[in-house]
Amino acid sequence: MIYHRKVLKNGLRIITVPMPSVESATALVMVGAGSRYETKKNNGISHFLEHMAFKGTKKRPTAHKIASAIDGVGGEFNAFTEREYTGYIVKAPVAHLNLSLDVLSDMLQNSLLDKSEIEREKGVIIQELNLYEDTPSRNILDVYPRLLYGDTPMGRDVGGEKEIIRKITREDFMNYLKSLYSSDNISVVVAGGIKTSEVEKMIEGYFSKMKPFGTKSYEKIEEKQIKPHLSIKQKDTEQVNIAVGFRTVPVNHDDRYALEILASVLGGGMSSRLFSEIRERRGLAYSVYTSSEHYQDAGTLYTVAGLDKNKVDDGIAVILEEYAKFAKGKSNLTQKELNRAREFLKGHLILRLEDSRTVAWYYGLVETLEDKIETPQELIAKIDKLTVSDIENVAKKYFKKGTLNLAIIGDFNPSTSSGRFEKLLKS
Repeated sequence: MIYHRKVLKNGLRIITVPMPSVESATALVMVGAGSRYETKKNNGISHFLEHMAFKGTKKRPTAHKIASAIDGVGGEFNAFTEREYTGYIVKAPVAHLNLSLDVLSDMLQNSLLDKSEIEREKGVIIQELNLYEDTPSRNILDVYPRLLYGDTPMGRDVGGEKEIIRKITREDFMNYLKSLYSSDNISVVVAGGIKTSEVEKMIEGYFSKMKPFGTKSYEKIEEKQIKPHLSIKQKDTEQVNIAVGFRTVPVNHDDRYALEILASVLGGGMSSRLFSEIRERRGLAYSVYTSSEHYQDAGTLYTVAGLDKNKVDDGIAVILEEYAKFAKGKSNLTQKELNRAREFLKGHLILRLEDSRTVAWYYGLVETLEDKIETPQELIAKIDKLTVSDIENVAKKYFKKGTLNLAIIGDFNPSTSSGRFEKLLKS
């Protein structure tokens, strides 16, 4: 997959990825702005701003006008906010790419941020937060980072807190934009049935007037954990949701690749070790998977499971036992198992990259967070070089009891149940 990269005079980066057999084109604007750049007083504003971008511009003064422009050509549009980035995306037939870029640039540069719309959208945001709160399998992904990173920007929920959302004003949005939405903190990625020279001219026409300025930096993570940590969120549920894992490495660390294979061995797909042990052999859970996540200055490998509330101790014990096998060099990882995990990762990547939307997301993410662009082919080549010893070595290096973390959502009183789960972590 060939890509082209160009930097405008104002520092805005353009990445184009031609996909000759595709009739669509996905345009993505990726900003190096997310919840880790927030303060305690404006937690949730990154995600809130993403919502407000669709609520009207000078050219298209209502949400209906923006939606009609994209719907009218059969396109799809969306946005997403994470801890380290925010993305705005439009996928449409390639003949309408000019419109896609027009809408995206209009949203970024000319949002009205109408006060009445802000007040109205607060209700929408709060209902979204309620949805996450009422979905423990989703909420555990907020509880676990808070356990790792505490009351810091990285530990707080991306969606924010309700009481803070209610207080956000138009002035807060304007100040936030002035702190992070600089032209040199933005990448515009277009993937699909395109011609690079034509697309670069389009993007330059729409985005060259944006101004660069010094952007706010993030608060760096200080990882000083020396003993297992536990967090219990009491909630009356039929199922207990857990996340248990270790601190690992940032996104630009070479060990990342072996850790991703290790996560696949443990909980990648229905033939993985933990899925087989926890669901198929013991019937302790419906869902179980392992993920390896990497940020600019930190990382974690963790397993998430929805467990039978009467057998939660057994489920946690099985996960910890499997972790311990790797930590002690007794995993008995075979070449066949490594190959399966490798092909699982490669296969999922290849299938996703048949969609121009995923291609745009991939290149936007790499451009925003990593030191250099690594193509999917280069990523696959690094994965192919990994050996059984490589996987075993990273497990020994990072599977340390001192950096073990367990987050739980279930009907347990933290004051009376902590000892029970701490005993599991220490065993």
